[in-house]
Amino acid sequence: MITYEYPFSEKIRTLLRLEDIFEKALHFARKTASREHHAALMAIFEIFEVASRADLKMDLLQELERQRQVLLSNRNESRVSEKLLNGALYEIEQASAAILAMVGKIGQHLRENEWLMGIKSRALIPGGVCEFDLPSYHYWQHLSAEKRRESLNDWLKPFLPLNGGIAIILRLLRRSGETLHQVARGELFQLMPNGVAPQMVRVSLAPELVLVPEVSANKYVINIRFVHPNKENRANPQEPEVEIPFDVAVCKL
Repeated sequence: MITYEYPFSEKIRTLLRLEDIFEKALHFARKTASREHHAALMAIFEIFEVASRADLKMDLLQELERQRQVLLSNRNESRVSEKLLNGALYEIEQASAAILAMVGKIGQHLRENEWLMGIKSRALIPGGVCEFDLPSYHYWQHLSAEKRRESLNDWLKPFLPLNGGIAIILRLLRRSGETLHQVARGELFQLMPNGVAPQMVRVSLAPELVLVPEVSANKYVINIRFVHPNKENRANPQEPEVEIPFDVAVCKL
């Protein structure tokens, strides 16, 4: 199954973007080739750009505290595992403490590194990081994999508390939605959120269907339209309606 996630608030969009970029940065930083380490550095620049646009630290701390209070309110319920609850509370407290320990503006360590900022400005230009443009970067790319990886980890490490907080919040958000199996008859399916304003909808489809969902929503209805990956090849509305099985979860913290 392929799962598609559609956020309905700018805050959740930002968290999903950062989650994706962190995954790329960590993946390529673990590799050994200089091209892969270049991809890791470009991802670190993306984290810097996205995380610096909003008061991300405060948003994460507020949401983590809200989730901590929700968990504490469930402590006396018999169906709740005390061990799992305490583990979740500890994880939230550790993540909050790590974010609180972040000093200064997000990405300040990059701002203060003129060499990195020079690479970042050139990276905005197509082909701008060629060896004749940035010979010092070309030299760095020829260092040993261990030295490059050490540098990447130093540049990435100050951002990691954000990644920890984002991972907790998105995990709780995804778990908040009950996954239901549905069948659409035709390309359009409508789902009533029952008065709950969703923060995200998750739609899962079998890859052999060769369809992707397009989602829009308001406080009354969630519209899911299934289209061919090539949008020019939309289903003909005069064709007999076909059944499209899929799973859907409406998520809200």
